[in-house]
Amino acid sequence: MAEKPFSLGYVGVGLMGGPMTQRLVSLGWKLRTYDIVPERSTTRSAADAAREADVVLLNLPTNDAVKDAVFGRDGVASAVGAKQLVVDFSTIPVSECRAHAARLLEQTGCRWVDAPVSGGPPASAAGTLTVMAGGEEGALERLAPLMRDISQRCTRMGPLGSGLAAKMINQLIVGVGHAMLAEAVALCGKAGIDAARVPDCLAGGYADSNVMKAYWPRMVEQDFAPRGYLRQLLKDLEMVNDWAGGMKAPAPMLGQALSLYRLAASHGYSELDSSAVVKLYKK
Repeated sequence: MAEKPFSLGYVGVGLMGGPMTQRLVSLGWKLRTYDIVPERSTTRSAADAAREADVVLLNLPTNDAVKDAVFGRDGVASAVGAKQLVVDFSTIPVSECRAHAARLLEQTGCRWVDAPVSGGPPASAAGTLTVMAGGEEGALERLAPLMRDISQRCTRMGPLGSGLAAKMINQLIVGVGHAMLAEAVALCGKAGIDAARVPDCLAGGYADSNVMKAYWPRMVEQDFAPRGYLRQLLKDLEMVNDWAGGMKAPAPMLGQALSLYRLAASHGYSELDSSAVVKLYKK
């Protein structure tokens, strides 16, 4: 196995980070990990994970978690310098990403790339994620060997924050798509047709999609073991709503989907898979 071109620190070894780190280790990457769950860590702090790494990867559930991991006590910022690079796979507000990057650069000289992903834990494990990246061209060129090992597609959308802007669009499409599928599954029951057969019936037509392939069967089978938490999609939709509102961009379909996800969370579905929004139609 050929030696990898740089070493990695990884902060956030959860639902997405866990399978990615396992894959990276299996492919021969030198990797030090940190997570707030000690059993997932090979180091004692985010700083320890970052200190000897050429590239530091973040994969965290919220902006507060990113801020704490980087700028908190024993955070990444206390251990990196100008020769290192921080890559954030997390989905956080565009403005916060830019603020974190500016602060890190001023304090340490270390540069930042936003690289949110789509595909869920199975794609993270298989190395078939879709990566939406923002940052300097040189930084993305440097990261190319890593991106080839974790993704089927990595697209630089522009300067810092552009990857997250693309992820906002992705989450708008996915979130509204979830709500639409839930409604369609419920309509199948009312119409007396076998919902389980619909994906095959529609395969190859305009209604076919990766979202349907992934989530329709879960909704029909009531399989809500979390591949991605409902609370996470709700968090992302709230973020997209704030982002669109800040630009005074109308987003009525987003508003409808967001209302459904807020209602689902109020019913106690937050820790279930995001497909559990269909449970609202069983009430």
